[in-house]
Amino acid sequence: MGDEATMCVLGNGARAVDLDGRVAVVTGASHGLGAGMSERFLELGLRVAMCGRKRPEPPPRAGRHHVLALSADVRDSSGIEGFGAAAIERFGRIDLWVNNAGVIEPIGKLADADPGMLAHHISVNVIGVVNGTRTFARHVRRRPGGGVLVNISSGAATTVYPGWAVYCASKAAVDRLTAVVAQEEEAQGLRVYSLAPGMVDTAMQQKVRESTPEAFPAVDRFREAKLSGHFNSPEWVADAVLELAFGDVEIESGSAVRVPDEWDRGAN
Repeated sequence: MGDEATMCVLGNGARAVDLDGRVAVVTGASHGLGAGMSERFLELGLRVAMCGRKRPEPPPRAGRHHVLALSADVRDSSGIEGFGAAAIERFGRIDLWVNNAGVIEPIGKLADADPGMLAHHISVNVIGVVNGTRTFARHVRRRPGGGVLVNISSGAATTVYPGWAVYCASKAAVDRLTAVVAQEEEAQGLRVYSLAPGMVDTAMQQKVRESTPEAFPAVDRFREAKLSGHFNSPEWVADAVLELAFGDVEIESGSAVRVPDEWDRGAN
């Protein structure tokens, strides 16, 4: 593996993946992308442990023996360890861990940002990923069979967006953490990826669209995406995660991976 994570483009063939008996964890699953991915995983037959600062509501059709939903703050290492332990107690093991929890604010010039909001952002977007990664890596070390860790990143990790200084920095940190842990845990059978899901129409996207051009000069691009409907659905992203984790793909552990544009492939 080289010093730089490789940007790869996935296909979308998760429907052909064998998911029988698989167990997935999704953080930040009380709304948005995390909730949508969890619902899709359950629909495809996985057993799913969901967490959020607010306890997620499992999908109505989810069998109670296939889902665990708990309140857990990713900033709290002991809380995330406890959540992981509860998932293992319920399901026996974890095969896939998705560090999805994240925030976008503050939006605006770094020099004008509130220090408390900056600290909160780094605590969620970086320390939260650190805590989830550490918990899952330790689990994989204790049992046979390896595992797959997916850290939700962003194109902002490699693109300069004025007004997003701390967001770009936090996602770049996630990409680099991913590459390092992939090497550290390779011998233990842990594969690690950072995944840029593309634009997904969530509450986070709404906050971006509400920004002023002065605070976020690229805001028109995001407003145009809303008008055109050019978004990836949570289901599309979930399928890409499962293909990456369990499908017949040859993408090196530690790589940065981009989900292809759903709307550009005639899937809508």
